[in-house]
Amino acid sequence: MRARVKWIENVSFLGESESGHAVVLDGAPEAGGRNIGMRPMELLLIGMGGCSSFDVVTILKKARQPITDCVAEITAERADEVPKVFTKIHVHYVVTGKNLAPNHVERAVKLSSEKYCSASIMLGKSAEITHDFEIKEAD
Repeated sequence: MRARVKWIENVSFLGESESGHAVVLDGAPEAGGRNIGMRPMELLLIGMGGCSSFDVVTILKKARQPITDCVAEITAERADEVPKVFTKIHVHYVVTGKNLAPNHVERAVKLSSEKYCSASIMLGKSAEITHDFEIKEAD
Protein backbone atom coordinates (compact mmCIF):
# COMPACT_ATOMS: atom_id res chain seq x y z
CA MET A 1 0.00 0.00 0.00
CA ARG A 2 1.19 3.47 -0.81
CA ALA A 3 0.04 7.00 -0.07
CA ARG A 4 1.29 10.48 -0.81
CA VAL A 5 0.83 13.66 1.23
CA LYS A 6 1.69 16.99 -0.45
CA TRP A 7 2.05 20.25 1.40
CA ILE A 8 -0.30 22.93 0.04
CA GLU A 9 0.42 25.91 2.33
CA ASN A 10 0.64 26.81 6.01
CA VAL A 11 -0.53 23.56 7.66
CA SER A 12 -2.74 22.37 4.79
CA PHE A 13 -1.95 19.15 2.92
CA LEU A 14 -3.44 17.02 0.17
CA GLY A 15 -3.44 13.30 0.85
CA GLU A 16 -3.66 10.95 -2.12
CA SER A 17 -4.25 7.23 -1.95
CA GLU A 18 -2.92 4.48 -4.15
CA SER A 19 -6.51 3.87 -5.27
CA GLY A 20 -6.69 7.38 -6.71
CA HIS A 21 -8.69 9.24 -4.07
CA ALA A 22 -7.80 12.49 -2.34
CA VAL A 23 -8.53 14.19 0.97
CA VAL A 24 -7.62 17.65 2.24
CA LEU A 25 -5.99 17.80 5.66
CA ASP A 26 -5.65 21.00 7.64
CA GLY A 27 -4.76 22.18 11.08
CA ALA A 28 -6.93 24.15 13.45
CA PRO A 29 -6.94 27.94 12.95
CA GLU A 30 -5.01 28.40 16.22
CA ALA A 31 -2.26 26.23 14.71
CA GLY A 32 -2.14 28.21 11.46
CA GLY A 33 -4.80 26.26 9.58
CA ARG A 34 -7.70 27.64 7.57
CA ASN A 35 -10.18 24.92 8.54
CA ILE A 36 -10.45 23.68 4.94
CA GLY A 37 -10.05 20.00 5.74
CA MET A 38 -10.07 17.33 8.38
CA ARG A 39 -7.46 17.22 11.09
CA PRO A 40 -5.14 14.22 10.72
CA MET A 41 -6.29 12.70 14.02
CA GLU A 42 -9.93 13.06 12.95
CA LEU A 43 -9.07 11.16 9.79
CA LEU A 44 -7.58 8.35 11.90
CA LEU A 45 -10.88 7.98 13.77
CA ILE A 46 -12.86 8.09 10.53
CA GLY A 47 -10.57 5.45 9.05
CA MET A 48 -11.14 3.21 12.05
CA GLY A 49 -14.89 3.78 11.87
CA GLY A 50 -14.94 3.01 8.16
CA CYS A 51 -12.87 -0.13 8.59
CA SER A 52 -15.03 -1.40 11.42
CA SER A 53 -18.34 -0.47 9.76
CA PHE A 54 -17.22 -2.27 6.59
CA ASP A 55 -16.72 -5.40 8.70
CA VAL A 56 -20.01 -5.11 10.59
CA VAL A 57 -22.05 -4.62 7.41
CA THR A 58 -20.24 -7.42 5.56
CA ILE A 59 -20.59 -9.88 8.46
CA LEU A 60 -24.30 -9.10 8.87
CA LYS A 61 -24.94 -9.49 5.14
CA LYS A 62 -23.13 -12.84 5.11
CA ALA A 63 -25.35 -13.89 8.03
CA ARG A 64 -28.34 -12.93 5.84
CA GLN A 65 -29.42 -10.25 8.26
CA PRO A 66 -31.67 -7.65 6.55
CA ILE A 67 -29.49 -4.61 7.34
CA THR A 68 -30.49 -1.29 5.74
CA ASP A 69 -28.16 1.16 7.51
CA CYS A 70 -25.13 1.29 9.78
CA VAL A 71 -23.68 4.35 11.47
CA ALA A 72 -20.61 4.30 13.70
CA GLU A 73 -20.58 7.22 16.14
CA ILE A 74 -17.07 7.57 17.54
CA THR A 75 -15.88 9.53 20.55
CA ALA A 76 -12.29 9.70 21.70
CA GLU A 77 -10.04 11.13 24.37
CA ARG A 78 -6.43 12.10 23.85
CA ALA A 79 -3.44 12.42 26.16
CA ASP A 80 -2.80 15.91 27.52
CA GLU A 81 0.92 15.81 26.72
CA VAL A 82 2.75 15.43 23.43
CA PRO A 83 2.45 13.05 21.71
CA LYS A 84 -1.30 13.48 22.18
CA VAL A 85 -2.18 9.89 21.35
CA PHE A 86 -5.69 8.53 21.70
CA THR A 87 -6.14 7.06 25.17
CA LYS A 88 -9.83 6.09 24.96
CA ILE A 89 -12.04 5.44 21.95
CA HIS A 90 -15.68 4.44 22.07
CA VAL A 91 -17.64 3.26 19.03
CA HIS A 92 -21.42 3.26 19.19
CA TYR A 93 -22.99 1.43 16.25
CA VAL A 94 -26.53 2.29 15.20
CA VAL A 95 -27.63 -0.60 13.02
CA THR A 96 -30.96 -0.48 11.20
CA GLY A 97 -32.82 -3.33 9.56
CA LYS A 98 -35.90 -5.54 9.56
CA ASN A 99 -35.99 -7.87 12.58
CA LEU A 100 -32.21 -7.86 13.07
CA ALA A 101 -31.09 -10.49 15.56
CA PRO A 102 -29.19 -8.82 18.43
CA ASN A 103 -26.85 -11.81 18.75
CA HIS A 104 -25.80 -11.39 15.10
CA VAL A 105 -25.10 -7.67 15.57
CA GLU A 106 -23.15 -8.35 18.76
CA ARG A 107 -21.13 -11.05 16.98
CA ALA A 108 -20.37 -8.74 14.03
CA VAL A 109 -19.15 -5.96 16.34
CA LYS A 110 -17.02 -8.41 18.32
CA LEU A 111 -15.46 -10.05 15.24
CA SER A 112 -14.63 -6.66 13.77
CA SER A 113 -13.01 -5.36 16.94
CA GLU A 114 -11.12 -8.53 17.82
CA LYS A 115 -10.25 -10.10 14.48
CA TYR A 116 -10.88 -8.16 11.27
CA CYS A 117 -10.52 -4.39 11.67
CA SER A 118 -6.79 -3.75 11.41
CA ALA A 119 -7.25 -0.04 12.15
CA SER A 120 -9.09 -0.76 15.39
CA ILE A 121 -6.63 -3.44 16.44
CA MET A 122 -3.69 -1.13 15.72
CA LEU A 123 -5.19 1.83 17.61
CA GLY A 124 -6.05 -0.57 20.44
CA LYS A 125 -2.31 -0.94 21.12
CA SER A 126 -2.29 2.54 22.67
CA ALA A 127 -5.95 3.28 23.45
CA GLU A 128 -8.67 1.53 25.39
CA ILE A 129 -11.36 0.83 22.78
CA THR A 130 -14.93 0.05 23.77
CA HIS A 131 -17.98 -0.70 21.66
CA ASP A 132 -21.71 -0.88 22.00
CA PHE A 133 -24.64 -0.93 19.62
CA GLU A 134 -28.29 -0.19 19.25
CA ILE A 135 -30.67 -1.70 16.77
CA LYS A 136 -33.33 0.36 15.01
CA GLU A 137 -36.22 -1.25 13.23
CA ALA A 138 -36.45 -0.27 9.56
CA ASP A 139 -39.72 1.21 8.32
